[in-house]
Amino acid sequence: MSQTVLLLGSSSSAAIIFVVFAILLIFMSVKSVPQGDEYTVERFGRYTRTLSPGLHFLIPLMEKVGTKINMMETVLDIDSQEVITRDNAMVMTDAVTFYQVVDAARAAYEVRDLRNALSNLTQTNIRNVIGSMDLDESLSNRDTINAKLLHVIDDAAQPWGVKVTRVEIKDLAPPPDINEAMARQMKAERNKRAEILNAEGHKQAAILNAEGDREAQIRSAEGRREAAFLDAEARERSAQAEAAATKMVSEAIAAGDIQAVNYFVAQKYTEALRDIAASSNSKTIMIPLEAANLLGSISGISEIAKAVAGKNSSS
Repeated sequence: MSQTVLLLGSSSSAAIIFVVFAILLIFMSVKSVPQGDEYTVERFGRYTRTLSPGLHFLIPLMEKVGTKINMMETVLDIDSQEVITRDNAMVMTDAVTFYQVVDAARAAYEVRDLRNALSNLTQTNIRNVIGSMDLDESLSNRDTINAKLLHVIDDAAQPWGVKVTRVEIKDLAPPPDINEAMARQMKAERNKRAEILNAEGHKQAAILNAEGDREAQIRSAEGRREAAFLDAEARERSAQAEAAATKMVSEAIAAGDIQAVNYFVAQKYTEALRDIAASSNSKTIMIPLEAANLLGSISGISEIAKAVAGKNSSS
């Protein structure tokens, strides 16, 4: 009876152990891969395949998960370092690298410590790229530096199953003495531009003033020319009128009209009196004046005018 009980106890213990072992094997064989990750599978220590996101089964005791790889794009901060430019200027620089694993197997087995490898690769190429440029060129061409770094690092990381998407220089900081020299240079350049602009302003003002004087002189000359033309025209008309009057008087004299002679005498007499009175040196003038002769001359002028009017009416 006791032997039967012992046999039943040992068989139940074995069954329990078997059940526990089977449950452990099931847990070991079932693997769930989350989204964004991939797992490598090793059989007796050798890579066999890659598990994509989802539920998978492994062969118990023969296969195991080797490396869990994150397939999402990852940001890697690059430590700051001192870099010497081509013109022997020391600058402090740091950067950030964006990369994504595209082949989990190569990322797991082609390089040890992927992040450290990418960090050192980026730092080395930053020194190479910035070291081949002058200080001013490196400070003003950050996009060019980023493009060169991206090209070089992406080519070097391809055997590791990594795609480098972006490399950005976060900061390029020259030493304080170089910063002060650059600030003085910038101030001098601004002062130079201000002086150039001021000189250009004076030049333009002088040009405009000269053009204004030239235009004024041209307008003044044109005005004088126009006035001369008008004065000449007035003198011509006056001469024509004088000639016509002389012709009429000459015809009257030829006809035996004594009043025409009196007209000329009275005209010259009155012109002489006008010139004497208009003189600036004359104060008081005492001259003999024969009023009867002057009145006779005036009456002669009226007679001539009446005769001319009678001829015009008869014609």
